Amino acid sequence: QVRVVQSGGGSVQAGGSLKLSCEASEYLYGTCGMAWYRQTPGKERELVSSIKDDGTTRYADSVKGRFTISQDNQDAEKNTLSLQMISLKSDDTAVYYCAAEVRRPGIGCFKYWGQGTQVTVSS
Repeated sequence: QVRVVQSGGGSVQAGGSLKLSCEASEYLYGTCGMAWYRQTPGKERELVSSIKDDGTTRYADSVKGRFTISQDNQDAEKNTLSLQMISLKSDDTAVYYCAAEVRRPGIGCFKYWGQGTQVTVSS
């Protein structure tokens, strides 16, 4: 069973910084990539940033220049993902979810979710 475990997050004042971490493990055929999403009450979950296994990154316009995604996928049995967030704004307040896209034979890339972690930015 694939495991996706998040850590980090919390509360910070506007302008501050936080770091989120995530570790995906217990998969057999490797990963296609990993990503961070966030969700606020009454809204759909939105992509914050993603990184493919080849290191290609993508950011939502709202976080460009403030958030940095990185991964350590050198270990064949686990992939560690991070999101460094600086210059945080109240609009960044949300539950953040880590997603691991894991290879599954005959299916392709299948997304597994972390447990979510609250980020609260006070103005």
